[in-house]
Amino acid sequence: MNASDAVRLPATTADDPRWAAVATRDRSADGQFYYAVKTTGVYCRPSCSARLARPENVRFYASCQEAEAGGFRPCKRCKPDALPLAAQHAAVIAAACRNIEQAASAPSLAQLAQQAGLSSSHFQRTFRDLTGLTPAQYAQAHRSARLRETLKQAPSVTAAIYEAGYGSSSRFYEKSDAVLGMAASAYRAGGAATVIRFAVGQCSMGAILVAQSPRGVCAILLGDDADALVRDLQDRFPRADLIGGDEDFEQAVALVVGHVEAPGTGLALPLDIRGTAFQQRVWQALRAIPAGATATYTEIAQRIGAPTAVRAVAGACAANALAVAIPCHRVVRSDGSLSGYRWGIERKRALLDKEKAQP
Repeated sequence: MNASDAVRLPATTADDPRWAAVATRDRSADGQFYYAVKTTGVYCRPSCSARLARPENVRFYASCQEAEAGGFRPCKRCKPDALPLAAQHAAVIAAACRNIEQAASAPSLAQLAQQAGLSSSHFQRTFRDLTGLTPAQYAQAHRSARLRETLKQAPSVTAAIYEAGYGSSSRFYEKSDAVLGMAASAYRAGGAATVIRFAVGQCSMGAILVAQSPRGVCAILLGDDADALVRDLQDRFPRADLIGGDEDFEQAVALVVGHVEAPGTGLALPLDIRGTAFQQRVWQALRAIPAGATATYTEIAQRIGAPTAVRAVAGACAANALAVAIPCHRVVRSDGSLSGYRWGIERKRALLDKEKAQP
């Protein structure tokens, strides 16, 4: 072995921090370095489950190529020259997602698992860990997104339904309200014929806009500019019939403002929650966080059964259009610090301070 073959070693292997990763079989160290054992002539990943070698027989390498240049062969147990297991799973699930997206009708769980070379239970668990959804939920979300696009272009609602992959129009209409938040014909017309009442008020957080569809409150927006909030609502429902709220609706706005000022009172209003299956699971988890408490993005990912979908959880928080009703302000970084909030970090801090001050 010469200096070009191996990563520089400390005085003793046992003092090298990489040895601690090997001794604990730390999977997070896989790909960062490899270790070779002089007495066996093989090199391994740090997480290899083989019997732990004596430290004086271990050498560290930065890559498989360097280890093999040093005269070592790959371990048959951990296969260090192959993709890490996490990467293998990611590739398999990415291929399954493409299969779902390209299929005329959603493939069955058994078909997807067979193509992936995994058992059905193992495939379903791995798919959910990486995407935050089951294969069936992913297929439904993709079909719903495809329907939204085809409704804008297809010659008729029926044509759009079949083009999006629904086996029959009757099956779609059973769930159309949940999928689109309105009738398919109204969605195709950009929300035309959908009546949305709204009003803009003031609270300690600045301007607040509350909007309500026939299903419930569909937007609670915060900001400094009332006109900008109205434009945001118009962009969300470009052809809906937006009507300024009457006295009865002002009471609903007062309830929302009251909830902002005194979070412990709760918000007893029906909500019109629109989002993907994954977003709705995240938002449901957010609503379970008590006022005055916080949770990290990682904790929310774990609570919805998708521990690796931390970035997707953050994306769902950013997509929330129902401020305070869906309390995305209660989600913080792993170290407890505040991260991005679509209505501003200072509002997030103020909302949390207000909740913590409640008796």
